[in-house]
Amino acid sequence: MAQEPDKTLLQKPLLRYWLATRPAFLAASLIPVLIGMAAVAYRGGNVSLVLLLLTLLATALVHAGVNVLNDYYDDENGTDARNTQRIFPFTGGSRFIQNGVLSKGETVLFGALLLSAAILLGIGLAWISGTGLLWIGVAGVLVGWGYSAPPLRLNSRGLGEPAVALGFGILTPLGAWFVQTGEMDSYPVLISLPVALLVMNILFINQFPDHQADAASGKHHWVVRMGLVKAPRVYLIAAALATIVVLLLIVDGQLPLWALLSLLPLMLSFKAGMLLQQHASHPQLLEPAIKMTIASMILHGVLLSLTLWLV
Repeated sequence: MAQEPDKTLLQKPLLRYWLATRPAFLAASLIPVLIGMAAVAYRGGNVSLVLLLLTLLATALVHAGVNVLNDYYDDENGTDARNTQRIFPFTGGSRFIQNGVLSKGETVLFGALLLSAAILLGIGLAWISGTGLLWIGVAGVLVGWGYSAPPLRLNSRGLGEPAVALGFGILTPLGAWFVQTGEMDSYPVLISLPVALLVMNILFINQFPDHQADAASGKHHWVVRMGLVKAPRVYLIAAALATIVVLLLIVDGQLPLWALLSLLPLMLSFKAGMLLQQHASHPQLLEPAIKMTIASMILHGVLLSLTLWLV
């Protein structure tokens, strides 16, 4: 298990703030950007490398800001302080506030600055590609901020899982598509449905080690609501639906036959789902399943993007 951050980081301000964003998890938003861009190329559009890099930066800033603010609000409601079954660095927050690496004030200010930078960059991209991007951006920031922040507190109301699927798996690739084309289209949404389900599963499996602390803090997400016996089935259903959607899109001609390669990493999801069923009540044993879940999403997205770009 990785070592939690400690006060030695106070001597390294740049590294301290970089790690506070939880950079290892940024792939969950950057991969959907690549899918959106690859969709443009597959449909015969021209992809601007500059706009691609700016879109990746804006998306990373939003995701980083949401991560930092989530740490702040989870400290406010006591969730992270109560969490004794966490699997660091995957669950239980960044531990920056709890371990005295950042104060609460520094955390909320940093998160606000990251989101502000993302909004300014998003406005610039909207000026280039069209005002429709603003609506996608506003929806994405609202979903990300409202995931843990009052008064929405989507995760506490059992809406966190669909919010993550919507924000990372649908709005992000659609925004990436719009930046390049200046048009709304259902195509990037359709081909991103599998990755939306896989991103949702990352959140979902991470909730098992945290479920006791979350329940005590009023965060009634799906795992808390369904319990440790029934909840693992949702993971396997989501993985199965992701597989079925890819197959249907290939049969319908929306994806090339080579997209079958993107299904190979989903074997990791099914293996992780079986481990989750076996160890749901013993969260300390779930680290391999969590790693498989993350790897499955990343590899699926990379293979799908490469297939669309090359074909």
